[in-house]
Parts: sequence; C-alpha cells; structure tokens
Amino acid sequence: MTTADITPDADATQEGRAQSIRDTLRDAIVDRRLAPGTKLSEAEVGTLFDVSRTVVRAALQMLAFEGLVKTERNRGAFVSNPTPEEARQIFASRRLIEPGIVQSAIERLSADVIAEMRAHLTEEARHQHERGPSARRSEIKASGDFHLMLASVAGNAILEKFMAELVARSSLVIALYGRSGVSSCGHSDHAAILDALESGDAEKAKRLMLHHIDHIETDLDLRNKEGLALKDALSL
Repeated sequence: MTTADITPDADATQEGRAQSIRDTLRDAIVDRRLAPGTKLSEAEVGTLFDVSRTVVRAALQMLAFEGLVKTERNRGAFVSNPTPEEARQIFASRRLIEPGIVQSAIERLSADVIAEMRAHLTEEARHQHERGPSARRSEIKASGDFHLMLASVAGNAILEKFMAELVARSSLVIALYGRSGVSSCGHSDHAAILDALESGDAEKAKRLMLHHIDHIETDLDLRNKEGLALKDALSL
C-alpha cells in the first residue's frame, strides 16, 4: 500500500476528529459552560481529546470562522467576548433574516411540524420552571432551538447554517449582557409566533418575530462601563 493510498483516509480521520472537537467546544460555548474570554490552550485541548495540536488548530479555526472563538497573535485562542456594538449587529442581522425565514417556513408547515414545535414549547416551559445553572443553560438552548427549527422548516440550507451561527453568537451576548430570564427568549413570544404560523398569517408572524427580537435585545445591558479598580471591585 502506497502513501497515496493512506493519506486520504488519514486526512479524513483528522478532519473528522477536528469536527468532533469543534462540536464539543461549540456546545460548551453555547451552553455557557465556557465563559466569554476563556483561553483555549492548544496543548490543553489536545491533551483532553488525545489529539495533536494540528487537529486542535483545525477545530479552533472552524470556531473562529463562526465567530465563537477569536485568535490573537502570540496569545492563542479565546472564547469570543463580543463588544456592545457587535451585540447590536448580531440582533440587527436577526431582524433582517428571521422575517424571511418566517415567510418561507409558513409555506412549508405541516401538521406534523406544528405538533413537533408544540412539543418543543412544552419542553421550553419545563426548563423555565427549573432552577440552577444547568437549567438556565437548558432553557437558553431550548429557546435558541425554536429559531433553528423554523430555519430548518424554511428549507434553505444556507440560511439554516447562518441562523445556527447567529443563535450561537446571541447566546454569548446573553451570557455577557443579559439582565434577566427574558433574554433567553420569551416562551410566550414563541407560542404567539407559532399560533400565527399555524393560522397562516405570515404578516402577523413576522411582526411578532420582530417584536420578539426587540424583546430579547431590550433586556440586554449594552452600556459601555468603566472597569473598577481591584480594591473597589472587591469592596475592600
């Protein structure tokens, strides 16, 4: 067997491992188990997953392409720490895109899809009544998944991928700037949007979606703040 025979399989294996690491790190970032600003050491990640730095670097590059990780020359990779202006741009993008997703989705809805989304809303409500950090993470994920379900129904793979990035980056913003449970996406907002979708009222569903996105952003504290001195921060 020649090197040429082996290389494609080896490359595929490395790519698959990098994708798996990307998926695991992405879930941890979106679920807020990895806080914004956390350093992602190539050596540490490589040890944890028992892979080479080359594989880790490929995984981190995937996350950097999605905007979930930032790399700094001579410092390494960090979980993205979006600025207030970047946060505003994320929600501005959602306002441009999600009404179009609603329009496309309403043309493809079926009774089975409606039933699936109703079941998802029940799951969302369950998370809202639970307490603790893990419940909060589950609530945020379930809320984001509602928007991803709509994008999937719309039937546009490019938009679906773009929405996955926007929802992930929104979760980072909520982790940094959210002031209350409202920013995890109001469950009642989702129910109203689904009602409008089921009734076939595209214009109402789009208005409700825009109101909903406004609702999330309003609950964010995006004011620029001066950092406190250590003594003041610790109340000493």
